[in-house]
Amino acid sequence: MAVIAVLIGCSFIIAVGFLLAFLWSVRSGQYDDKYTPSVRILFDENTKQS
Repeated sequence: MAVIAVLIGCSFIIAVGFLLAFLWSVRSGQYDDKYTPSVRILFDENTKQS
């Protein structure tokens, strides 16, 4: 039974870590640009011909 308590504690700590990482990424603006990724394939690439 002690193993279950340790595993639940570890999984809770990992879940809180992922939640904090997600909140940090949202607040730092990682998900602000919703338009550009959908049309990025339509942009022409300017490559140099050698």
